[in-house]
Amino acid sequence: MASGNSTRGVIAILTGGGDVPGLNPAIRAVTIRALREGYEVIGLRRGWASLVDMVRDKDYDNSDNFQRLTEELVNRAGRTGGTFLHTSRTNPSRVKKGDVPEPLREAYAAERNDLTAEVLKNLAWLKIDYLIPIGGDDTLSYAVRLFKEGVKVVAIPKTMDNDVPGTDYCIGFSTCVTRIIEMSNRLRTSAGSHERLLILEVFGRYAGFTAMLPTMAGAANRCVIPEFKFNIDRLTDLLIYDRNKNPSKYSVALVSEGAMFEGGDMIFEREVKDAFGHKKLGGVGNLVSERVKELSSRYNGGKPLDVMTQSLGYLVRCGDPDAIDSIVPMAYGNLALDLILTNVHGRLVVLRNGRYDNMPIEVIVASKKVVNVKDQYNTERLRPRYKSFEMKPLFIMTSDLG
Repeated sequence: MASGNSTRGVIAILTGGGDVPGLNPAIRAVTIRALREGYEVIGLRRGWASLVDMVRDKDYDNSDNFQRLTEELVNRAGRTGGTFLHTSRTNPSRVKKGDVPEPLREAYAAERNDLTAEVLKNLAWLKIDYLIPIGGDDTLSYAVRLFKEGVKVVAIPKTMDNDVPGTDYCIGFSTCVTRIIEMSNRLRTSAGSHERLLILEVFGRYAGFTAMLPTMAGAANRCVIPEFKFNIDRLTDLLIYDRNKNPSKYSVALVSEGAMFEGGDMIFEREVKDAFGHKKLGGVGNLVSERVKELSSRYNGGKPLDVMTQSLGYLVRCGDPDAIDSIVPMAYGNLALDLILTNVHGRLVVLRNGRYDNMPIEVIVASKKVVNVKDQYNTERLRPRYKSFEMKPLFIMTSDLG
């Protein structure tokens, strides 16, 4: 529980969902500003799991569930990638029977259990005045639930896919795009040496921004995204056309992990669902590669072509943050404190049209943020569509606010 030594109250911060570069800088920004303003700061470990597994006994060792944060601690971690508070995909409103903590199993014996009542008791036991969750739409959707239950919440958006509604930017996106461009440029040397086609699978379950932006920046010739079911013959034809135009005889396509073949559905690595109802995606890049290779002779004068394939996966989310994912988290953390200092809560800190701002937290669950296919994606050429960049946001197509 809180020490009670703070002069203004207790702020708790957590990170949920997938790790991204920029989480530790955000934790650092919140902590340093809050401590200097007279608050005590508690880091909740492993996302929402900490508030499920907590044991409300002052003599119990809850070190796996929370820790008090200091300037020394966050300064040491603040320049690094990942999250030193650790993370999970726990959804306290849908806890499996086998994951219910032992002391609660008699009261919660269903196959899926809503432990929100226990979460609220644990927040009260910790004497938390304000909660700052950092996460994507899954993690933050539960933050909306807690806000409706009376918890004072200020949320910070992060996700590689950049798909949290209400904001142009989510922590982690810039580093992801930077790494995709860098790795595509590295892999093309092998593709060119062997005169092959190169298929790269990238993150993006429902939104194709991580495939679209690198393609627009020249890292790939074509991309296929979750928002439009693509024709594999058309993709093969285009890639071979691109290869034949290239003096080095190769071409590159980025494939979002959630991309779907015309007439098909998403490709899953396994059928088991996580706590938010999502199956683990994986394998669409390999399947696209196999089909392109099978079809290549049809569009290459009867001669088949070899295809290289690589899933970039965790390579784009590990390691240190880039400049944007060092600066934006710092600003977001301070924005959260600005709101708390004026006793404003139930908000999501955002970037809108190049300016820092905040939105009602309910925006997270009010809509889905995806690529606007009609305006931004050329379905014939399987690549980004753009006519003018005047007055566009920094990342061109990542605003859902007009």
